[in-house]
Amino acid sequence: MKNDTSVSFQKSTILPWVELRIADKSSSCYDLHSHDEFSFGIIDQGQAGYHNRHYRHRIGVGDIVTINPADTHSCNPESEVWSYRMLFIDTFKMGKMQQEVMQNETCDYLPFKRNVEQTPEIKQSVISLIQSLQTEESLLQVQSFLFDFIEKSVGNSWEDKPGKTNVYPGLNRVREKLLDELQNTHQLNELADEAGMSRYQLLRAFKRQFGLSPHAYLMDEKIKRAKKLLKSGQTISDTALQLGFSDQAHFQRQFKRKLAVTPKFYQSHFIY
Repeated sequence: MKNDTSVSFQKSTILPWVELRIADKSSSCYDLHSHDEFSFGIIDQGQAGYHNRHYRHRIGVGDIVTINPADTHSCNPESEVWSYRMLFIDTFKMGKMQQEVMQNETCDYLPFKRNVEQTPEIKQSVISLIQSLQTEESLLQVQSFLFDFIEKSVGNSWEDKPGKTNVYPGLNRVREKLLDELQNTHQLNELADEAGMSRYQLLRAFKRQFGLSPHAYLMDEKIKRAKKLLKSGQTISDTALQLGFSDQAHFQRQFKRKLAVTPKFYQSHFIY
């Protein structure tokens, strides 16, 4: 039997308990089977028949497929080829993160509620998570996106009480730490300890208070400082190094996401 060469696998180096499977124009079919891990992903091309938990679905481009550990399922193309990206996440690790989101430690893990998700919020959450895992630029970013997906897929119980203004002094310490150590690699665990909160509580409260997640806030500040450095005549490579980007390519990608132009193009309007 020939291997399906349209499929590639990638084990995350920053979250080694996460595996990414990418099928590009595949025509392979699968027998009913199950996984030990949580698995979910997005259909990028084509249509397929999806069988899971005694239900049958017809899925297509943009649909999010979710599969719980031990669910017997199959997913086979109805068109000639189809493409998809799937994540496989260790059940124990996923369960621990779910417990933080739900503030509930009475069960090992919470199953996905539906086999197929089609809401724009969940779709964007999955796309952002997969992209961050493919580039592996920041552990803080990946963890933020994973918590966001968990919140959207299984819900959460951690909410501020209506009508009450909650003040979390630890958030200002985290903010100052990010600003003072702009070039450093920050760990979500360490930031949560600094704030005296769980990882998920920190993400929610920080975004509510400052408008961005800690990673997005850090990146936004980096780009603002990069603009000043570039206008002063500093080279692109030195700017990337000084601000703690993993490499020049990483800096250029982030800069263009914020300003829609490359650092070189931006600098050319100030340095002749």
